[in-house]
Amino acid sequence: MIGEYERAFYGGRYASMAPLFEHYGIQLWTPEVGGRIDFGAGDHELTMMALGLQPRREITRTKIRVRTAMAAQTREQGRYLGGRPPYGYQLADAGPHPNKAHAAWGRRAHRLEPDPETAPQVSWIFAQRLSGQSMARIARALNEAGIACPSAADPERNPHRSGQAWTLHTVRAILANPRYTGRQVWNRQRTDTDLVDPANTGLGHRAVARWNLPEGWVISTRPAHPAIISEADYIAAQDLSLRRGRDSPATRCHRLAGLLRCGMCGRLLESCWSNGKAAYRCRHGHTSATSPGPARPKNAYIREARSCPASPPWPSSCAARSRPAAARSRTTHTARFPPRRPR
Repeated sequence: MIGEYERAFYGGRYASMAPLFEHYGIQLWTPEVGGRIDFGAGDHELTMMALGLQPRREITRTKIRVRTAMAAQTREQGRYLGGRPPYGYQLADAGPHPNKAHAAWGRRAHRLEPDPETAPQVSWIFAQRLSGQSMARIARALNEAGIACPSAADPERNPHRSGQAWTLHTVRAILANPRYTGRQVWNRQRTDTDLVDPANTGLGHRAVARWNLPEGWVISTRPAHPAIISEADYIAAQDLSLRRGRDSPATRCHRLAGLLRCGMCGRLLESCWSNGKAAYRCRHGHTSATSPGPARPKNAYIREARSCPASPPWPSSCAARSRPAAARSRTTHTARFPPRRPR
């Protein structure tokens, strides 16, 4: 017995589940059809399909209302809207919840406060970056000093991470987080729904988290919590990561990116720049965030010109060209590296 259709089916879910109900002899009763649903009746099927559009529309409207309210709360009030606190901060009690209904249930509001154990590490990371140190050198120094990485410092909120060591991605994420300036920021990340398999739409969708561009971030108009670094230092750190010029990463192009694999370990080769020319390398699973061990194999390098010497040169502008047909096929090839001198 289905009293409210919105609580049972959404979108086209009825069409995918009706054959199962009919196969196992399960009856569905709903007021919209005046009793039992006849799975073979065309008018009943059309009614159920039309009803499926109503909850979808209401969900979309609710999502818009919620996102609009969260944006206003962040921009005007600087309210902490939940989630894991950034590395360097900890949650503190901010009094009763501003919503009277939530406050009646005993819920409390929270705010960010610097963590006395991890906040100095954030300040040190920015200071090292502003002094000209690379992100890899910063990560390597933290690992050599035995400083716990963010997932190891807060394992309860990071059960999905290994917590083994600092990585370049971790240092880069800290340097790019504007919340260390004392401003509250929301909508840096969004959740999209992608098909599990485009060739088989019956498998449904899966949630995929993606980063939004800075233009879509919502930032509080005034400081919302104590700052660990100044806004000037944050802007200076961002400028260091945006190198400009003819040989900057933004203007470099690699025709075989994602198409070559290492003949030793089978990993995809990384795109790099070697002596002013496009090249590919394999570090065999190691990164520059850790010190190399004696048993670590040497990095393997191969230039793009050696991989496809007969290909015509690319124009100087990367934005006005497309990848060749061989690259669009996304077929990976194994690169055999000749002996080379140690680096």
